[in-house]
Amino acid sequence: MPQHTSTRQSPNTAGAADGQVPPPDVESDITDDVDIDVDVDTEPTPGDATAIPAGAGAKAEAEPSGTATPERPEAAKTGTGRVVETPAEVGKAVEAPAAIGKAVEAPAEATTETGSAAAKPRSAENSEATDSDAETGAGTEADGSEAPGSKAADKATGPATAADPDGPATAPDLEGAGVAAADPGAEADAKVTAHGADPEIVASDAEVADSPEAEAGPEADADAPTATEPEADADPRVAEADAGPEASAPEVTPAPEAPASDTTPVTTPRPTRPGPRAWSSRLGLRRRLRSWREKHPVAARVVSWTVTVLAAVVVYVCLLMPTTLNSLKPTEFMRLPAEAILGAVVLMSLPRRPRIVLAAFCGALTAVVAILNMLDMGFNEYLGRGFNVVLDWSLFGDARGYLSDTLGGTVTSVLTVGVILFVLLLIVLVALSTVRLSNLLAGHKAQSSRGALVAGTVWIACTALGLQVSGVPLAADHTAAILKLRTVAIRNTLRDEAEFEKVAKVDAFGNTPGSQLVPDLRGKDMIFTFIESYGRSAIEDPIMAPGVDETLAADTKALSKAGFAAKSGWLTSATYGGSSWLGHSTTMSGLWVNNQQRYRTVMASDHLSLTDAFKKTGDYDTVGVMPGIQKGWPEQSFYGLDKVYNAFQLGYKGPKFSWSTMPDQYALEQFQKQVHSKPRTDGKSLMSMIILTSSHQPWAPIPKLVPWDQLGNGSIFDAIQKAGNKASDVIADTTKSRQEYGKSIQYSVNSLTQWLERYGNDNTVLVFLGDHQPIARVSGNHASRDVPISIVAKDPKVLAKIDSWNWTDGLRPAHDAPVWKMSAFRDKFLTAYGSTPHPKTN
Repeated sequence: MPQHTSTRQSPNTAGAADGQVPPPDVESDITDDVDIDVDVDTEPTPGDATAIPAGAGAKAEAEPSGTATPERPEAAKTGTGRVVETPAEVGKAVEAPAAIGKAVEAPAEATTETGSAAAKPRSAENSEATDSDAETGAGTEADGSEAPGSKAADKATGPATAADPDGPATAPDLEGAGVAAADPGAEADAKVTAHGADPEIVASDAEVADSPEAEAGPEADADAPTATEPEADADPRVAEADAGPEASAPEVTPAPEAPASDTTPVTTPRPTRPGPRAWSSRLGLRRRLRSWREKHPVAARVVSWTVTVLAAVVVYVCLLMPTTLNSLKPTEFMRLPAEAILGAVVLMSLPRRPRIVLAAFCGALTAVVAILNMLDMGFNEYLGRGFNVVLDWSLFGDARGYLSDTLGGTVTSVLTVGVILFVLLLIVLVALSTVRLSNLLAGHKAQSSRGALVAGTVWIACTALGLQVSGVPLAADHTAAILKLRTVAIRNTLRDEAEFEKVAKVDAFGNTPGSQLVPDLRGKDMIFTFIESYGRSAIEDPIMAPGVDETLAADTKALSKAGFAAKSGWLTSATYGGSSWLGHSTTMSGLWVNNQQRYRTVMASDHLSLTDAFKKTGDYDTVGVMPGIQKGWPEQSFYGLDKVYNAFQLGYKGPKFSWSTMPDQYALEQFQKQVHSKPRTDGKSLMSMIILTSSHQPWAPIPKLVPWDQLGNGSIFDAIQKAGNKASDVIADTTKSRQEYGKSIQYSVNSLTQWLERYGNDNTVLVFLGDHQPIARVSGNHASRDVPISIVAKDPKVLAKIDSWNWTDGLRPAHDAPVWKMSAFRDKFLTAYGSTPHPKTN
């Protein structure tokens, strides 16, 4: 039957014309006993090069130390320099003598690379069957001769001398001979098979190639080293073989030439590409790192342990990150997280690749949860609630606009880029930290298992005994609890969206004819005014209350002197610290609009708003004055406003006061000039909705009242704005923020009441209220959501209609005055002034 040699043509050999093919057996520096089974299927024919297909390997079987002596296969060398195997080699096992006594398997494949044969070792941790420059295994033969004129022949070093197969052999210059040193601790399978080899052997090679740490497959031969570059693809962890007499490989002698057959098939190697680790080998990063570690072992250990400790700290802090600034205390980070214990147990029990993937995923997830917890801190501080992962992303645009108006565009851009980089780097850093810790645990399984057992026992004991430090439980499952709460919040948000859409379609006055809406206010000029951040804290907080209470008392007297009376109470706002539009829509719609999705649902519905009720009567012109609006405002249709005056339509030429586009006094003066003072040619009354902004955070700088007849185009405020406090100074100081907030409320209330004294008449009815409490840093961590509301009128019949409400006389509501939900105001107001309910249902 025809025979096939187990050699492969090197990419550097130009077909069969080179006339020189290295023999299939090359002595290796493997330090353990290796049996190499060479499967020979093809008898070479003269005139053709012997070739081996890509992916062919050598099967090396470890034998007990010292149990076999090498058998030298007979080989014939042709006159053309080709070496072919004799039929006696078919199926013959070549056994290597013992070197150290430990069985080591090493991959090797014979190639026709010109020059001396080379072996490519593989570490126990990272192996894949690859084409090598020679077959490994002590006791094999290598042809040290080269084709005339070949470059590899010029590079080959060290003469091949015969060695006694029974005695110790020496390899004085392995590196010069092009033989790669093998790792003494490597455990690997390598099989040398011919073209069309046994499928079982090929399957074994595939298993090796599937190893997650295989350096390169057969395709990597394009980058394989020459005989004088033995370290090109060598694993950095491979150590040179011991040059002692027990470990040295027998030297090889050239085999006699045998005639080559002209009918031997020529196999062209398939195209190759660099393996996944070829690039790092080329760059030499690992080699340089290894060299540095060898030169500075103490520093390397210090750096390694420092990085490991920092990785543990980063993961630990992220696992215990609180959700409020008030909880950001050292005791919060003196807890034992159950997630860390469970994660350690799971990760150390997994194979390398699944462990790395799971560790990276868990680390990234931990970082995301920590970032969301940080967002909770900010939202709780400014809005009195946590971050809603479904609805609150749109608020970042508003936050950026606020920062731009407060701190300037450049600072805002820098902060924006910094926040984005921080988020990305934190996710990557925690993922890498988790991977590093998982590798450390897997490398010390015994110690890690004992540590996890001890930590788990301590955690259970702390839970059972309820042990605490300063009121904080020692046993923590913080991240798991946060994930559970967020999952519930997401589910409730999605469910609430569908349910609220049904609620918005139900309206007690939805089908009420216009003629039956607010009949007791016909002929009155109605004004609904919202004062930014005007909350209960402004009236009752010991720092802010003295100045605000004094202002309210003085203004009540001034209004009474002008013929006006007032009644005041409390409403519980649907929002806190910000998102003023939620307070506006809740008051006007009679629906509890406490998130952005509900707001969008209401704005898209035909639910009757309080302002639209006046329009629906047909007896009112409806106008909006919105100095804070600087873009299109589609909500105008929901509120039933005929015309809206935004920041660009009030003719202001003065400076901005932080976020506020203009002082309240100027906005009210323009309302008087452009709207209120104009006679109604159609005989209708006027209904106005005004949103004042001067008391918006950061409350610096704050405008001051100037003579009304000197307001002009607002340029009078230039000097006042320049002399005011800087926003950055006020934001950084909590006490100063409270003081300045109180002053801003005084300014807004004074502006409104002075306008009413100056321009109000017998038909003027003013309803003014706060939209929400100021941020927690000003109002306090446990402040209510209540805001004051007042109704002011000259006509005593107007206030008589609300006597049953039991509100307090004057502009300052009593502490025990009635408190309603803000959403209840619309129906109570419509009912008090004679509206007849005609419900609309689904």
